[in-house]
Amino acid sequence: MSGISDALYRRVREEVADRAEALWQVASALHADPEYAFAERRAAALLTGELRRAGFDVRAGVAGMPTAFVARSGTERPAVALLLEYDALPGLGHACGHNLIAAAGLGAALAARTALDGSAGSVLAVGTPAEEGGGGKALEVEAGVFDDIDAALMFHPGVYDWARAPLTAQEQYRVAFHGRAAHPTGNPTEGIDALAALVELFNVLAALGRRLPEASHIQGIITHGGEATNIVPEYAEGRFGLRAATTEALDDLAGRLATCAAGVAQATGTTVAVERATIRYEHFRDSGTLSERFAAHLDRAGVRSTPPAHGVYLGSSDIGNVSARVPAIHPFVAIMDEDGSDHTPEFAAAAVSARARRVLPAVTEALACTAIDVLRDADLRERAWSAHGRPATGH
Repeated sequence: MSGISDALYRRVREEVADRAEALWQVASALHADPEYAFAERRAAALLTGELRRAGFDVRAGVAGMPTAFVARSGTERPAVALLLEYDALPGLGHACGHNLIAAAGLGAALAARTALDGSAGSVLAVGTPAEEGGGGKALEVEAGVFDDIDAALMFHPGVYDWARAPLTAQEQYRVAFHGRAAHPTGNPTEGIDALAALVELFNVLAALGRRLPEASHIQGIITHGGEATNIVPEYAEGRFGLRAATTEALDDLAGRLATCAAGVAQATGTTVAVERATIRYEHFRDSGTLSERFAAHLDRAGVRSTPPAHGVYLGSSDIGNVSARVPAIHPFVAIMDEDGSDHTPEFAAAAVSARARRVLPAVTEALACTAIDVLRDADLRERAWSAHGRPATGH
C-alpha cells in the first residue's frame, strides 16, 4: 500500500479498539442530546473536552462561530484535518448521522496522534457547525482555517458503501416582486398584482426545468403572497433552492433564474429583486488519490466500497467548499439498507443501531490510517495536490 510500516497501522488498530467503547459513548451522547445549527454548545463542549484531555491545543469560536473549533497537535506541515460535524435536524434529531461523523473524526484524530507519537507534522480535529443549514465549513474556508492544511478527511453514514460522494452545488435565492395595491372591485385597473407575477415565475421555471442539464433543478415556495383576499397584492416573495452538478453550472442556473424573473417583471409591470439567501455550497471535488487509500483501509477493516452509481446524486454539503481549497474525501458508509434514506426517523434510529456501532470503529480506523498516510507519505501528498491542481507545499 505504501512505504509506511504495518506496525504503525497495527498501532492505529489497537488505539481504535481501545477507544471503541468510549467513542460509542460519545456518539450515543450526541444522539441523545440533539442541537441545531450554530447552537451546538453541549456537543462542542463534549468534543473539545475530549481533545483537551488528550493534549490537543484547542481554539474555540473560530471563524466567528461560538460552536466551531480547531484542535491541533503539532505545529508543522504537513498537516491533516479530521472534520467533525455535530448539528442535528429540527424535529428529526440526528437523522443524518452527524453523531457518528463527530465520533469518528474525534477517534481518528486521537488514534493518529497517539500512533505517530510526536512525529513531524500536525493532526487537527476541526469542529464544523451547521452543515444542515448555515455552512460552517464554508465560513471556516473564508476565515482561512484550511489555508495550511494538506488534506481534509471525513466520512458520512448513509445507505451505500460508496468510495466517493456525488454531491452537487446548491444555494437559495429570495425573489421579491413589487406591484401596486388596489381594491379588486373598487379600482381594479389601478392594481399591479405582485402575486400574479410570482406565480407566473413558477410557470416559467417549470418550463425551463424541462430543458435543464442532469442534476440541475430549481424548487421554490411562496413565502409571502399578500395581506388580504380583497386587496391586489403589492408585494410577493418566493424562496428558490437551486442545485447543479458543478459550481459553474450553478452560476449558470442562478443567471437563468435572474433572467426569468426580470422577464416576468417586464411582462407584468412589476419590479423585481433577486438576492442570494444562503451561503453557497460548492460541488464536491473528490481526491481520488486519497479516496482510494481510504477505501483500501476500510476494506481491510471489513467494509468493501464501490464507486457511486452513475447519475445518482446525494444532495449537497459544505464539504464542497473545503474540497475546492484542499484535497478532501467524503465517502459514504452504510448504516442501513439501500431502501432507506437519511433525513428520516428510521435513519435517526439507525445512527445508534448495532450496525452503526460496528461501522464506527471501521471508519475511525480507516480515517486514522489515511491521516497517517498523508503525513508520512510525501509522494501521496504530491499526487493528491497535483490532481487538485497545484503542487504540494510544506513537505
